[in-house]
Amino acid sequence: MAKTEEVEKAYNLAKERYAELGVDTDKAMEQLKKVKLSVHCWQGDDIHGFLNPNQELTGGIGVSGNYPGIARTPDQLTGDLHEALSLIPGKHKVQLHTIYAVTDKKKDFNEVGPEDFKYWVDWAKQEGIGLDMNPTFFSHPMVKNNFTLASPDKSVRDYWIEVGKKSREISNYFGKELGQRSVNNFWIPDGFKDNPIDKQSPRERLIQSLDTIFEKKYDENNTIESVEGKLFGTGIESYTVGSHLFYNNYAISRGKLWTIDAGHWHPTEDVSDKFSAFLPFGKGLMLHVSRPVRWDSDHVVIFDDALTRITRSLVRDNELSRTNIGLDFFDATINRVAAWVVGARATQKALLQAMLAPIDDLKKAELNFDFTKRLAVTEELKSYPFGAVWDEFCLKNNTPVGTDWLNNIHDYEQKVQFLRDEK
Repeated sequence: MAKTEEVEKAYNLAKERYAELGVDTDKAMEQLKKVKLSVHCWQGDDIHGFLNPNQELTGGIGVSGNYPGIARTPDQLTGDLHEALSLIPGKHKVQLHTIYAVTDKKKDFNEVGPEDFKYWVDWAKQEGIGLDMNPTFFSHPMVKNNFTLASPDKSVRDYWIEVGKKSREISNYFGKELGQRSVNNFWIPDGFKDNPIDKQSPRERLIQSLDTIFEKKYDENNTIESVEGKLFGTGIESYTVGSHLFYNNYAISRGKLWTIDAGHWHPTEDVSDKFSAFLPFGKGLMLHVSRPVRWDSDHVVIFDDALTRITRSLVRDNELSRTNIGLDFFDATINRVAAWVVGARATQKALLQAMLAPIDDLKKAELNFDFTKRLAVTEELKSYPFGAVWDEFCLKNNTPVGTDWLNNIHDYEQKVQFLRDEK
């Protein structure tokens, strides 16, 4: 168990080392505290939701593993989220989907409205957090031949347009009730498994559907939409209607946020390079921080090179204020609450390390073509004692230091999660 005295001692030494480079560690921790992550609820229940939890997952989505203790009810899911949030420093947000509506009546996706999310708003007020929204365009019989908003069948399009409109009402409700802007993210699974003849018509239908959904104006202090592309998906390997370029152009032309999911690109692409290419033109970004392993496999986020590049880009270009950072992964082979904690803390660590750099000094060296200094300093920073600053950040935010949080997880799964499977 980490001792407060040892953490403080290590931090004071680290503070001195960073000060030699002109880096204020206290200021970096204050900056990190302001960054709200949007934690995805679906890690806790393997994306089943509450509207029709026995519906087979479709849309190229699949969850592997059967670790005990899955959340099956709203109270179980919010209980698990509470436990996770208590182990993640700072105050954050939670992302929901249409399928997580809590209602006594049997409702279809296109019937779900703000009244069905009162449970979540009441809980969020109790936790002191915000809520983000995602309309669910998968795992439903009205996904016809892998198509929703871009379907050639008008009845299919009309159904999903109504789902989109309802989600905007819900997101606006979140913003008004919680006093925090709710990001409403749109992703659809539309596409073809094999080579299509007509690539343009589906995209024209998608434009028309989205424009119809977004006709009504809402106060952007309450809600704002983001649109999310994808390289390909299982069952639509040859053609994705909502491609990256499509949504890049749609976001810029319609004043929406562009969502970049780290798992939706080719594994060798550096998604962080997209930020500075889009933001000079676009309104802002929504990120889904995920970890692809060979494909869009949504592994738990870890403190790896890809994550480091993402956070460094945002910090160095001073774009955190225009970027919403959400998590998006699901792993049922490990404790689901622990997965949230690992992914969120890894993201915060990467942000902190990016903040612990003499950025202005390095930019000045670069401007003067002093590439020797740029390389030397950035290399030396890799071995600086940033971990001691992270431990101090956890301590200051009343969360466990180091691996101490695992004790909380082991206790929680024995007393709460594992008991669910005995009933």
